[in-house]
Amino acid sequence: MTINRKTRTALLTSAGIVLLAALGFLFVKSNTAGHKAEVQALVLLRELAEHNQRWDSDALRLGNTLTPVVPALPDRRPIITRIFQEMENGPARDALAADVSALHAGMEEKVAAYTTLQQRHARSLQAVDAFREKLAAFASDAAALRARDPHLAAQAAVLLAQVERMRATMSITDIESHAQMVKALEPALRGIVVAASAVQPSMRASAQRAQAAGEDYLSARESEANAWRRFSFLTVGGRVQVLARNTDDALQAGLDETERWRVYLAAYAAALLVGILYLAARLFAAHKALRIANRELEHRVETRTRDLSHALRQLKESEAQLVQSEKMSSLGQLVAGVAHEVNTPLAYVKNSVATVRERIPELKGTLDQAHRLVDAMRAPAPSAAVLNESMQALSARLQDLTRHDVLGDLMELTGDGLHGINQITDLVANLRDFARLDRSRVATFDVNESVRTTTLIAKPVLRQITMSTRLGEIPSITGSASQVNQVLLNLLTNAAQAMDKPEGRIEVSTRREGREAIAIEVSDNGKGITPAVLSRIFDPFFTTKEVGKGTGLGLSIAYKIVAQHGGRIDVRSEPGVGSIFTVILPVRPPEPVATADAIMEDAA
Repeated sequence: MTINRKTRTALLTSAGIVLLAALGFLFVKSNTAGHKAEVQALVLLRELAEHNQRWDSDALRLGNTLTPVVPALPDRRPIITRIFQEMENGPARDALAADVSALHAGMEEKVAAYTTLQQRHARSLQAVDAFREKLAAFASDAAALRARDPHLAAQAAVLLAQVERMRATMSITDIESHAQMVKALEPALRGIVVAASAVQPSMRASAQRAQAAGEDYLSARESEANAWRRFSFLTVGGRVQVLARNTDDALQAGLDETERWRVYLAAYAAALLVGILYLAARLFAAHKALRIANRELEHRVETRTRDLSHALRQLKESEAQLVQSEKMSSLGQLVAGVAHEVNTPLAYVKNSVATVRERIPELKGTLDQAHRLVDAMRAPAPSAAVLNESMQALSARLQDLTRHDVLGDLMELTGDGLHGINQITDLVANLRDFARLDRSRVATFDVNESVRTTTLIAKPVLRQITMSTRLGEIPSITGSASQVNQVLLNLLTNAAQAMDKPEGRIEVSTRREGREAIAIEVSDNGKGITPAVLSRIFDPFFTTKEVGKGTGLGLSIAYKIVAQHGGRIDVRSEPGVGSIFTVILPVRPPEPVATADAIMEDAA
């Protein structure tokens, strides 16, 4: 079964897409960037576990310190807050979404427990300072008693020894051993009061104050020990470690799977490389064959190009001749109509000349009679009778001329003749401008004057149509006046040929179009143009007329001329209502206007 080229190309394209899709799939599977969330989560969990352990150490260190100088402990709450913000807003959010809230709540509980521990430790420090102060006062009283009364020196020494034992007991700062300190210190506090009362009643009050301070210290220390136990027994640290361990296991499993996909990718890439090398070899062979075919094809193309160039030159010559023939054909039709326009002034010029010839004998007889009178007056001896007769005859002739108003008639007849001749001269001059487009020149001209000239030339075509002009105040433009006349003539001819109403109307108007352009509008109430035809009316050789009645070059030539002047032609038409052609021309063309020959060549 033979597969056509289109199907083979589709199959190869589909195969290439499948291979690239498989390569992309393997690349994505073997990319470790997919584990970025797990890695970030593991880093944050390990950091959180480390700071949690250090926080536990800080709490134990705080609880075991009862010196007046409190060690400087770092505030780990901002660090923990930052870690949770990264967990909630960073890449690790997807990996820890189900556990962050519980960890956050547990850590908030630990923060509150640590704050309570700090507060109770501060209370313990105040209590121990007060206890030491009361013990020092009691020891001072015992020492004073020993120095004052030698008989009581031994009992005072016992009291001082008890004070030292209590001070030694207070040196046990390990908060975990608080219960042992309570067992050792409570009997000593009760015994000091009894011993002081037995030695000297006056020392009972000092001993009771020391006992009260000691009991207060024990109470504060007990409260601190409870706060420390609550802080140390919180399970958030263990949960962090378990979660970190689970995340690490999941990450390792993911990395192992990624490594397997990398092996698959390497194998697939190797197979793909072998395939590419095979295709490259095939492509090299095909390229070599293609070079041979290209050399043969270039030889054929060169031969065909010469033949086509020759045919193209012949075609351009034929088309140029056809365009010129179309122009001259339209001018020929106008000339046929203009011939009728010339007959009218020519008829009354002929009539005036004939009438003048009829009146010339009267002038000639008067002139002859005047010559005879002059000759009689120049005679050496002029006769009075002859002079009188000649003067009477000349006078009669002059009276006849005056009575018949011969000179007035001649002036009027010659004026009419000159007017007719001037009309004929204008028609001939306008025809010359249209017929000699190859000699047109670029200059500044008045478009309104071009409208007047063109409507005069087109008058025979518009004989059965009501023609009107509405010329606005527009500036002169730079261009070829004869070419613009040709555009107007073509538009008027088309409008007249499209007329299908007994009361046809065509109006030509001019106006300014912005500051740098003018508009010439040719509107008619003819049969209009259908939308299907409207888009093709400027195509060369397109016509809706019957065969043999048009070449379809009129609007094409007009379009080319307007384009060469840097303008455009807009068309609005409604079937059965009429058409409006609007020519927009710039006052100053953007580039030099081409000659008429070039425009005709482009149109061809």
